[in-house]
Amino acid sequence: MLLSVLTATVVLQTTPMPREVTLPSEPAALSGTLVDAGPDASAALIIAGSGPTDRDGNSPLGVSAGTYRLLADDLAAQGISTLRYDKRGVGQSAGAMVAEADLRFSHFVDDARAWAGLLREQTGQSCVWLIGHSEGSLIAQSVAAEDPTGICGLVLVSGAGRPAAVVLREQLSGGTPEPYLSQALTIVDALDAGETIDCPPIFAALCRASVQPYVISWMDVDPAALAAQSALPTLVVQGSTDIQTTVTDAQALAGAREGIELAVLEGVNHVLKTAPIERTANLATYADPALPLADGVVPTISAFILRPRETQPQP
Repeated sequence: MLLSVLTATVVLQTTPMPREVTLPSEPAALSGTLVDAGPDASAALIIAGSGPTDRDGNSPLGVSAGTYRLLADDLAAQGISTLRYDKRGVGQSAGAMVAEADLRFSHFVDDARAWAGLLREQTGQSCVWLIGHSEGSLIAQSVAAEDPTGICGLVLVSGAGRPAAVVLREQLSGGTPEPYLSQALTIVDALDAGETIDCPPIFAALCRASVQPYVISWMDVDPAALAAQSALPTLVVQGSTDIQTTVTDAQALAGAREGIELAVLEGVNHVLKTAPIERTANLATYADPALPLADGVVPTISAFILRPRETQPQP
């Protein structure tokens, strides 16, 4: 019994404890969670995907998988500190939202860059890793492309490898009936050309007047081009049963230049859970926070981050 108590005490003392951190911003501060694995631990910033996604990877749009919380906890167990945060306008960062018509993709890039700087300060590391998930992958790439100083490397998880307009056309063509398909494709073509349009109410999520400037700024970024110009160590992670991004996207990123590593994880979906390709069962995992991350996710990411620097592949 005494041995059990002592063991439990050691575990409690060595388990990294999450703590709240804030980042000054206008019109209000941003909020996040730091899990510090120790003074010598590598550190990674977890950058969320699109929409109203919070620091844990959850969204009021039907996602409660807890993906980023699970990832942070599992990486801490491997000796990697993480910082994850509520996006501008979400959760405890809700007050930092600017008017939707003024929002641009660059706002999220600037926020991620500032969080990376705060993570360096909080952990004492000279550089930190950027783990971008879904649209966060593109944000991570954009941060590194503008200034790689203080960035160890990139882990691009479930990210698009082609411009957003290309992916949207493909997704729409996969199941949108006429006459809506033709209308939707015309809208995408106009926004891709940088043109604002009159938006039919049925397509408000894509092209309402206040969101068009953001969509245009997002479509202007080419992920494969960003991957080609970066010299940082880069790992692309893609699940084979992801129904939002595809292995084709991952291959586009990994093939952008020599030295980018690609890991395709069998049976892993967009929220990094084990799932079949069948849509209903796949989506069921999006609402199951008790379901752990798929077995290969954390070992793949942690092995790449913890690899001795001198053996990192050189582009």
